[in-house]
Amino acid sequence: MRIAALDLGSNSFHLVVAEVQPGGFEPIVTEKEMLRLGEVVARHGHIPAAAADAAVAAVRRFRQLAEAAGAVEVVACATSALRRAANGGEVVDRIEAEAQVAVEVISGLREAELIFRAIRAGVLLEPAPALGFDLGGGSVEITVGDAAGLRFAASENLGVGTLTAAFVTGDPLDRDDERRLRAHLGDVLGRVADAVAPLAPRLMVGSSGTLQDIARMSAVWAKRTLPRSLNQFTFTRDDFVPVRDAVLGSTAAERLRLDGLDARRVDLIGAGVLFLDVAMERFGFEEMTISEWALREGILLDAADRHDPADWSDDPRAIRRASVEALAGRCSWPEHHARHVAALAVSLFDQTTELHGLGAVDRELLEHAALLHDIGEHVAAQGHHRHGAYLVEHGQLRGFDPDEVQTLTALVRWHRRGTPDVDGYPLADPRRIQRLTALLRLADGLDRGRSGTVTGVDVEVGPSLVLLRLRATGAAELERWGARRKRDLFERYFDRDLEITLTDAP
Repeated sequence: MRIAALDLGSNSFHLVVAEVQPGGFEPIVTEKEMLRLGEVVARHGHIPAAAADAAVAAVRRFRQLAEAAGAVEVVACATSALRRAANGGEVVDRIEAEAQVAVEVISGLREAELIFRAIRAGVLLEPAPALGFDLGGGSVEITVGDAAGLRFAASENLGVGTLTAAFVTGDPLDRDDERRLRAHLGDVLGRVADAVAPLAPRLMVGSSGTLQDIARMSAVWAKRTLPRSLNQFTFTRDDFVPVRDAVLGSTAAERLRLDGLDARRVDLIGAGVLFLDVAMERFGFEEMTISEWALREGILLDAADRHDPADWSDDPRAIRRASVEALAGRCSWPEHHARHVAALAVSLFDQTTELHGLGAVDRELLEHAALLHDIGEHVAAQGHHRHGAYLVEHGQLRGFDPDEVQTLTALVRWHRRGTPDVDGYPLADPRRIQRLTALLRLADGLDRGRSGTVTGVDVEVGPSLVLLRLRATGAAELERWGARRKRDLFERYFDRDLEITLTDAP
């Protein structure tokens, strides 16, 4: 079933059309129209005719895109600007009459609930609880919660459009304006910080285009590699402060040349960096993690009412497994083989800890990579390891940071053949990837016939030799042969010969 979600926000209108499945959803169409209604409402108190015309036209276009994509349901929610405008109701009526889309004007608290649902489904909330900021054009939604649910929600009129209209009079930002804006932010955010202090949030998460732009700019300034997806990308206050200073000390023409800044936010970014600066100070955080999912994904999740285990589990890592299995399902994975290889890989990991010295997160990544290692066959059997790597890299896996996505991509890319140290392919942690690849490749060889014949392995680690005894339900010569063909990386990276023998299953 395809569902379209429309977020009629104060800075931008967003559309996402997604194919909804029991294990998750896959975006089919995404679109954005930057209307900046929040700033218009802050300056005039209402939405002028030209801006209303643009809003109606944008929603009409979104509906047409949704229909063309085969959406069977369109759900639209309007936020701060349409909620606060004196003629907001009239504009909503026009949208419903002329664009033929029913619009629900939601409260700030309802907006916060939907945003948190999206953040919880898209980001690994560890350590918990997490403090979330969705910095829009008209308002900011502030949440505190964990995998079990939302524990605090507030909506304040501190959107970048609202702040710019109320406090910014010069270019670059006048020092008096900056002092007044800082004082206002400090007063409002200070009260919220006092309210959430008993919950002791331990992770700061930011969503919205403004905070994503700040993250990109901070990464570029710090000369960090910018990942394809910013989801769960973390930047520090030390990364951010030079960006803040550059933004506040520059004119609009100079800000246009700052890498990572969307030109459409060039006159709003000053309020954005001051908001983040004061928020980090008032709430006592030195870094922020980005969530690419926000209100539109929350609307979609709410509308779909899908039964994803990650939505009711108290395990924060459930979103990772749900996301991996949803991607695998979309790619028609060889499930029995993948799960069997995953079980063998984890068993090998557990019995060789003295060799690899890796931890619980590495074990989890190895298992997930094993579940995904053959999804490239969905594209073509020949070269399926390369196809699979592409699918993983672009699969919008939830709950994984960019380095973890890179690790999963590398494991799938090299599970079959080759050496994970190819020039031009960036590896954040080559040692980790090499050792995990060695284990995954060996586990894959142990199910060469894809029959589950090898039911388990027993490993003895010696100073120069590792003995691998295979427990099997029948003749396992093919699996033994497959493992021998796949032992090259194991012997290279662990500096041990590997001997493989057969025993009868008990």
